[in-house]
Amino acid sequence: MVSQAVPAGRPAGATASVPPAHADARLIEQSLAEPERFAGLFDRYAEEIHRYAARRLGPENVSAADDVTAETFLAAFRKRGRYDLARPDARPWLYGIAANLIGKHRRTELRRLRALARLAEPVHEPFEQRSHDRVDAEVLRPALAAALAALSRSERELFLLVAWAELSYEQAAQALGIPLGTVRSRLSRTRAKIRRVLEAAR
Repeated sequence: MVSQAVPAGRPAGATASVPPAHADARLIEQSLAEPERFAGLFDRYAEEIHRYAARRLGPENVSAADDVTAETFLAAFRKRGRYDLARPDARPWLYGIAANLIGKHRRTELRRLRALARLAEPVHEPFEQRSHDRVDAEVLRPALAAALAALSRSERELFLLVAWAELSYEQAAQALGIPLGTVRSRLSRTRAKIRRVLEAAR
């Protein structure tokens, strides 16, 4: 289903050239006159966006992750005329669109997190910054699932963009359209909440 996000007009069997690092804005600009050029952005980021959506929604909801990925690139294609060309890297923009679409599946995500939380097991190590920065979604601990389920949508969205999508604070701010200071303060509060839940589970 992911392939349906490729804009029409790309020749059958053609391979779009992948732009050099951080040349996304140029590719988007070119696609305004040559729509088929936008397929290069899909080729570059579709797998990454799909992986993030699948982590959020769970391996049992592959079709939903497919839909989110396809809809992300269709929305990006339609909105490309409003893209800020001063930002060479389109990755935060794409994650912002994907995050909004995943938000429509928040009940699915919450059901998954709460189901994992019911498998509760003790956490023996303290929650630390390094634990937050590299959370492995494939082995999501029940206690961490409970902590994520307890967060507000905005807190969980920001936390996972940094932890799972590995966006920088600046990129997360761009993705969500919020000030950098808000990212820092919200993440600080979110980490404190997660720490309390994990420590209570020890």
